[in-house]
Amino acid sequence: MAPQQAGAVYLAACQCTTPLGSARESWRALCDGTIALKPVPVEGIDGDPVLPLSLLSPLDAALPPRWLEPCRQLVADMPERPWGEPKYPVLISSSNFGIEQLLAFYRGGPAGLQAYSTPGTAVAAIAKACGFGPDCTVISNACVSAQLALHEGGVLLGTGLAEEVLILSFDFVSPFVAGGFAALKILNGDFPRPYTDEETGAIGLGDGLGCAVLSRERSDFRIAGSAAHQESYHMTANAPDGSGFLAVSERLKPFCRGQRIWIKGHGTGTLDAGKLEAQTLASAFPGSPLVSWKGSLGHTLGSCGLIEMAIAIEAICQGRSPGTPGSPSPFFADNVASRDFALDEFDGVALFSSAFGGAHMVTLIENDGA
Repeated sequence: MAPQQAGAVYLAACQCTTPLGSARESWRALCDGTIALKPVPVEGIDGDPVLPLSLLSPLDAALPPRWLEPCRQLVADMPERPWGEPKYPVLISSSNFGIEQLLAFYRGGPAGLQAYSTPGTAVAAIAKACGFGPDCTVISNACVSAQLALHEGGVLLGTGLAEEVLILSFDFVSPFVAGGFAALKILNGDFPRPYTDEETGAIGLGDGLGCAVLSRERSDFRIAGSAAHQESYHMTANAPDGSGFLAVSERLKPFCRGQRIWIKGHGTGTLDAGKLEAQTLASAFPGSPLVSWKGSLGHTLGSCGLIEMAIAIEAICQGRSPGTPGSPSPFFADNVASRDFALDEFDGVALFSSAFGGAHMVTLIENDGA
């Protein structure tokens, strides 16, 4: 097929791996209300607490890293191209890369851990395992990392610097990451209930990885637009007036063109951010149901945008979106969908993510297969 108009970005492939399985398996389990999070003891944190984690493999700093083979397997399922060579760049995103290997090394682990302990060495290991050429770029901006990589991939296509772009994003839980969230008192042993109006909030953390191929060749799904906003209010909190959520919502509206959308929110389970997000999106997009899947999958950190995009695309293919598993009413706003619902009346899905430092990103996906 001939390339589409300048700026059109299509998804030639999109897949993910979560503790619930592939995108299709995860979609089905989420529709059934399955909770992937389990109580897991985490050594090295004060009191060695039991925390809600969703894991693909036991929590340890193995050699080779427990994320390496899942990355290779997921890439192997993508269309075969000369990835990493001219015109076929690879963008690899994460919010923590090999931090678990770095911590284990400094705690007296074997020297081999160093070979995977920084973003550069982690990406080099993935490139070698997957047979990538030298054009591999590291992208990391906390919990909007994957969506930032998707945006950058679209820029590479639009400027003619790439024929196709491979996006790979992975985040695996480690004691270091769990300890950081526990120190903030938001990973506290309670299971997350995104958007539920209650007195105490909590998050869970999850392993996960996603992969996508961006192209100018027409396919069933198109990235119809993306927007970003940096509110820079606080390192770990959002502006209390909701201005960050509102700003990124307003930047998305021109791409919607009056179409009816449903919304996959960030929805980690924290109270202040959850309330601001739910109420702002209810006002900005009246009639658009809002869901979060982190009450089951946990927060997959910098990779959540791509992992949840793969599940959202599967939902569109199946004609039904999961609801918000793990979250009972009452909710912060009446736009929250607690149960699964049909997608017949919707034209697209808006995927929102937020990050430490006040970063917000949204990606709009439309079914262009008709």
